[in-house]
Amino acid sequence: MRLHISHTTSYTYRDPVVLLPHRVMLSPRASPVLNPIVTQLRCTPAAELAWTQDVFGNLIATASFSHLATRLEIHSLLVVEQTADAWPIFNIAPHAHSYPFRYSEEERSDLGGLLAPVHPDPGGRLAIWARALVRSDHTDTLALLQDVSAASRNGVAYVARESEGTQLPGATLDLGSGSCRDIAMLFIEAVRHLGFAARAVSGYVFDPLTDDPGGGERQHGATHAWAEVYLPCAGWIAFDPTNGRMGEANLVPTAVGRDIARLRPVEGHYLGPAAAFLGMTVEVMVSADPLQSTVSNPGGA
Repeated sequence: MRLHISHTTSYTYRDPVVLLPHRVMLSPRASPVLNPIVTQLRCTPAAELAWTQDVFGNLIATASFSHLATRLEIHSLLVVEQTADAWPIFNIAPHAHSYPFRYSEEERSDLGGLLAPVHPDPGGRLAIWARALVRSDHTDTLALLQDVSAASRNGVAYVARESEGTQLPGATLDLGSGSCRDIAMLFIEAVRHLGFAARAVSGYVFDPLTDDPGGGERQHGATHAWAEVYLPCAGWIAFDPTNGRMGEANLVPTAVGRDIARLRPVEGHYLGPAAAFLGMTVEVMVSADPLQSTVSNPGGA
């Protein structure tokens, strides 16, 4: 499936302001199931782009500006080939088929902070919630992870929350609602309490069930968030609790990290009066070539 992704972030200001460097994480890396064909990034006003990689290997563009502006537009255009199987089979090491299992010392050293929860858990509430999902002393590892994914979604109503930041997992449980990033972090922190290494993922999702049958574009409005869990031999396995899916089908990751809050697609500042800032808009369009829109994935960003 060939996907076309347009992502535009626009800022407007009442008066001309000095644009400080902006950090952009919108470029996917190649993988066995993802082949970037076109990756274009442009800014208005024009910017000088410097490319680097962070500790996770994410591709980061730093945009530097030389002119005052009353409007800033950062536009990313991607064309990628996504070949992930909708019903994947994972080659998990025999000792990790059943939970609990233990990562090797070498794996634990490499996985480091991805094994430890990011957020405090007063009274061990989230840990207790996660352990209650373990059905027996020895249970199937993938089945357990799917149960945690289902519990993260079934008890939480999805809402498109526009405010910045991510809710604490306890708050998501209390409110019974959250955005895709809140639901993803609930899942991530829960499985970390069970001893799994997990990381947050930001990117895009394509939903052919609600897309135009002729390949027309669908307005997603924002990037999507999900999780990956590391299992020996199989590597990083994608879990999208918002959509109740496992595997990489229809997903286009652009950044991974320990916490979804650190994966802002665009981040930057300006010099000028606070009142000069009028607002920000984000437009995301994901579409597929008409003859290739055949893989189904319920839900959306």
